[in-house]
Amino acid sequence: MSTLWHGRFDGDPADELMAYTASIGFDVRLAPDDIAGSRAHVRMLGRVGLLTDAEVDEVLAALDQTEQELSSGEFDFAPGDEDVHTAIERRVTELAGPAGAKLHTGRSRNDQVATDLRLFAKRELAAIAADVIALQQVLLERAVAAGDTYLPGYTHLQRAQPVLLAHHLLAHGWALARDVDRLADARTRLDVSPLGAGAVAGSSLPLDPDMTAAELGFAARFDNSMDAVSDRDFVAESLFALTMVAIHLSRLGEEVVFWTSEEADFATLDDAYATGSSMLPQKKNPDIAELARAKAGRFIGNLTGLLATLKGLPLAYNRDLQEDKEPLFDTVDQVRLGVRAMTGLLSSIAFNTEAMAAAADAPTSAATDLAEYLVAQGIPFRDAHAVVGDLVRQSLEGEASLADLVRADPRLGDAAAELLTPGIPVTHRTTPGGAGPEPVAAQLEQFRARLNADAARFD
Repeated sequence: MSTLWHGRFDGDPADELMAYTASIGFDVRLAPDDIAGSRAHVRMLGRVGLLTDAEVDEVLAALDQTEQELSSGEFDFAPGDEDVHTAIERRVTELAGPAGAKLHTGRSRNDQVATDLRLFAKRELAAIAADVIALQQVLLERAVAAGDTYLPGYTHLQRAQPVLLAHHLLAHGWALARDVDRLADARTRLDVSPLGAGAVAGSSLPLDPDMTAAELGFAARFDNSMDAVSDRDFVAESLFALTMVAIHLSRLGEEVVFWTSEEADFATLDDAYATGSSMLPQKKNPDIAELARAKAGRFIGNLTGLLATLKGLPLAYNRDLQEDKEPLFDTVDQVRLGVRAMTGLLSSIAFNTEAMAAAADAPTSAATDLAEYLVAQGIPFRDAHAVVGDLVRQSLEGEASLADLVRADPRLGDAAAELLTPGIPVTHRTTPGGAGPEPVAAQLEQFRARLNADAARFD
């Protein structure tokens, strides 16, 4: 069995070693990035005179054929292919002969894999950011369509004050906007080419890492070869940014689970985005929302596992870093699926506006409005809070309805009792960023402008 490092060793590696250390089973998805990095490296070798023009053409043609074989499924993997990088170099050498054997000139798998993974992360973070923006667009559309629909706003999962449904939906939209920022920020920081760093110390050959960085579309090249091959901050940052997306999907999922319960009855899932029960014929289950909650824990595990791997590594490259790919691949794939599934769910969910309003119209939901009415009359807020709290207590104990108690109280009276009229309290939310009609109208325009700006960032 031939390996890239067989010259130093006598005999074949143990089967157990190959089975335990091989990464070809999962890093094959880096093949397009490895091909791209190899093309840039070969062109650079030709530019600096380490390959002739004819050799460059031969190797590039072999890379083209290898790429075609990989994409079509015709590529034959060999027993000695430890990883995708080994497999591609072996096949290029088979096709291009001695010229192919020069492909790895001045390059190590250490800087090669770091380059591939950065190319992968850069592309995938942009794609997921675009998906998140599409989810935000649905939230915006549903918020606009919601009009003056209102529901209870909750604290501690207890009804607090009425809020416009548009305000509630946009709260999730703004959280996702921070995720887009984090994805963009992580992507900017990882936009550095490690190619040319070699195994640890660079090379004595006249390499031009600035050229390969430019060829690959990186914003810059590395500054320190040891850091370049051992840095996986960008994987940890990517995992954190993606995990925060998942955390926000989880919170949104919890809202959906609650809203679609028979107890709340605020919303109904479209049949296409719900599942049934194998035993209970009447069931309509919010599985997408529930899995959004569960998978967030899985991604937290991926992030935590990588951080634990990185925490004690000495400089520079160590094989431990092979463990960076599976958590990244898993999180990328599952977050993308989750964002798209929640986008479909929210685009098709039906809101029960009557049930929302009925829940929000409980007289106690206007308690803060009553206290603020007293404040406007010059009563200190803490005293006003106590007055209204006492009236709420009396109404709950059955002495009289809250409206009657308010009318009978000389500090409040009929004018204050009007605040308990259904649909009125939410109209009193007037402060910027608040949940009433005027600030929400302004917020819709701000959110629309933010979405347009973010879409342009990832266009």
